[in-house]
Amino acid sequence: MPSKQTVRLNMKQRNALREIIATGERPARVILRAHILLRSADGWTDDTIAQAFETSVDTVRRTRQRCLERGVLAGLPDQSRDGAPRKLEQEEEARIVALACSDPPRGHGRWTVRLLTEEAVGRELIQPVVPETVRQVLQKTKLGLGKSRVGAMPTSRPSS
Repeated sequence: MPSKQTVRLNMKQRNALREIIATGERPARVILRAHILLRSADGWTDDTIAQAFETSVDTVRRTRQRCLERGVLAGLPDQSRDGAPRKLEQEEEARIVALACSDPPRGHGRWTVRLLTEEAVGRELIQPVVPETVRQVLQKTKLGLGKSRVGAMPTSRPSS
């Protein structure tokens, strides 16, 4: 098991961490990491820190490690994440919207998300995707057709 690396904080770093904690204007994870670093620098064990702040020992170790690698204050915030890649290109999304604005196929009173997906894939307007992807595209555009939204379940009125 690797030996615990020691966090050493100068007075300026300690004051900066205390200010982060005192103001409470940062994300909860950043405040937790500031607490962890201060207690770690005070010589608390990983187990004691984890119990005191109701977190895991792994979180304590990771926090200490990332701050030793990046710097005390640079290691506090989360790194930005790119997120999942787009499932459809903008041109494909535009084709879905255009199709949704057209008349539904014969025998259908309106477009549903599933029907739009099947038709768009069948016509090779878009690559194969699940209906949820098409729903999200339509939701982004705030597209509404007629009295009900695309893909929404019709609402029933209570009988009087």
